[in-house]
Amino acid sequence: MDFQTLRIEKAGVTATVTIAREKALNALNRQVLTELREAFVALEADDAVRAVIVTGAGEKAFVAGADIAEMQSLGPAEAHAFATLGHSVGDAIAEMGKPVIAAVNGFALGGGCELALACDFVYASEKAKFGQPEVNLAVVAGFGGTQRLPRRVGAGRAMELLLTGDMIGAEEALRIGLVNKVCAPDKLLEEARAAGEKIAQKGPLAVAATKRAVRKSMELPLAAGNELERELFAILFSTADQKEGMRAFVEKRAARFEGR
Repeated sequence: MDFQTLRIEKAGVTATVTIAREKALNALNRQVLTELREAFVALEADDAVRAVIVTGAGEKAFVAGADIAEMQSLGPAEAHAFATLGHSVGDAIAEMGKPVIAAVNGFALGGGCELALACDFVYASEKAKFGQPEVNLAVVAGFGGTQRLPRRVGAGRAMELLLTGDMIGAEEALRIGLVNKVCAPDKLLEEARAAGEKIAQKGPLAVAATKRAVRKSMELPLAAGNELERELFAILFSTADQKEGMRAFVEKRAARFEGR
């Protein structure tokens, strides 16, 4: 994969996607968003990759937001198209059958916070800062912040962040449930990769099914969600991985999953 604004590095079964616009604090413009969408589609199709880490280049920012210089002259139709592009990236991440972990190394503001929220969970450097400051620019969060943030931290906490535009640090983000773990800056990627590699050892079809069930739990009534869970549970009993996993358990050995 040849990208101008991203670096893709593979180590074993884990791929790391680094947004590489360090001078612009990794701000999201059309090119970055388009390349991110293409990258996640390609990584989803890559059978050698079983977990993905997303981070930002440099020490200052994960993603400091959408690119205001590019946005300021947009009209309503262009703004709608830009938001649609941003949402398509979040959807590509959320709908992946593979775990996606945000490794937030600095500022994650606006579109950066929304990018992290689209990931399955978030590890943050002690130096990380989170916020949805769009109201300061007289606009609304446009890449899923008004929808994913309440689902992550609850409506009250989300409303406070979205309406005040305030930034919070990593420890506060951990306290309210936006972040799963706070790491020393020099250990952030190591911790995120360890989590990705741990999940990658599980049955990949089961991981994908679990992601789907949890994602749908945010949309479906409880009864419908439970029915989906039963269906996914039953379907997995038709897979070679299920047979291997249970056989390995009985035989007291490590399972060798192939994703089929």
